[in-house]
Amino acid sequence: MVTHYDMAVIGGGIVGVSTALALKQKFCNAAILLVEKEDRFAAHQTGHNSGVIHAGVYYQPGSLKADFCRKGSLATIDFCKEHNLPFRQCGKLLVAATAVEYERMQALEQRCMQNNIAVHQIDRRELIRMEPHIQGIGALLVPATGICDFVKITQKMAALFRSSGGDIQTGSAVTNLTETRDQVVLHTQNHSFSTRYLVVCGGLMADRLAKMMHIDIDFSIIPFRGEYYRLPGHRSGIVSHLIYPVPDPDLPFLGVHLTPMIDNSITVGPNAVLGFKREGYGRVNLDFADIAAMAGFSGFWKVMARHLGSGIKEQMDSLWKPGYLARVRKYCPSLTAKDLLPFPAGIRAQAVMGDGSLVHDFLFARTPRSLHVCNAPSPAATSAIPIGRYLRDQAISLFDLDH
Repeated sequence: MVTHYDMAVIGGGIVGVSTALALKQKFCNAAILLVEKEDRFAAHQTGHNSGVIHAGVYYQPGSLKADFCRKGSLATIDFCKEHNLPFRQCGKLLVAATAVEYERMQALEQRCMQNNIAVHQIDRRELIRMEPHIQGIGALLVPATGICDFVKITQKMAALFRSSGGDIQTGSAVTNLTETRDQVVLHTQNHSFSTRYLVVCGGLMADRLAKMMHIDIDFSIIPFRGEYYRLPGHRSGIVSHLIYPVPDPDLPFLGVHLTPMIDNSITVGPNAVLGFKREGYGRVNLDFADIAAMAGFSGFWKVMARHLGSGIKEQMDSLWKPGYLARVRKYCPSLTAKDLLPFPAGIRAQAVMGDGSLVHDFLFARTPRSLHVCNAPSPAATSAIPIGRYLRDQAISLFDLDH
């Protein structure tokens, strides 16, 4: 027996749940389904990040990523206030430890101004006054940056969706998708559902879900593990701001940083090492199907060759704790190897094109009855509310939905 819906959303991460809620709020009388393969929401990227509400410092002015982040930061805080969810705007310090980083820091200050983000440059003396355990030749203070609990936000969004009449199917991995002239049929291991229109927010499985619908894509999801440590309890007061290094603009990741979490603990990380399992969060993670898929994609070899030096360095520091520690001691010299305690890793779904280029902004694909989010780059969690509204508006336009 097939259950019929007006619209369906695949994906129980924060982007998928935000999209389902935005659709339900717009089309309150429509039958809308949210499908998630795990038995809980935010089980993957959303639930394995550092909980930072980003202000949008790094992003190209005029890009979707910059616009979504700026709007998402405000929307996330408003959502937390409205629903009494924990958050704190502790601010971020981007610390320059070398002359090269200082030059990059000044360029980031200009980018903040272009993106209408409040920023203050501080010197070495002011940095020590604000953060006695941090050293650098200068820093940028971004007051708007904050922290929250994205899992709780996702759960609250799902509860609002359900209370508004939306249907939820968790524990329902999609095994196939079939599109006809009039509908899309979602086949799961438990049941089948048909829908007039479908929005897919598949995260780590975005490419595979697109291929189920025979979309001719020229990208693949390459998983990168972000490995974290946490500091012991007696070190929980070592910083009061988020402490970030000034990133290398030629690399796609932001570097190892110190993050005061919403539970008052402090995490160190993440790094960025190649993952050999798309959903591998333990110390040893191998999935031969995932490895074979990477090896068979020409873009994988091209991107690995392009970033070979940094990739080797990331892997070495992952295996050798003193190397990892050196990254954070550059700006926090009092930390020792004993301070780095185990903490769960995260996985970043990075879309890579066939020519080996990394997709830095949002990437979408579509069929007559489906819209696919193929790449939702960091900071997708911060940006989830405006992304959900954007996808709602795209669905209205693409599918000519009744208002």
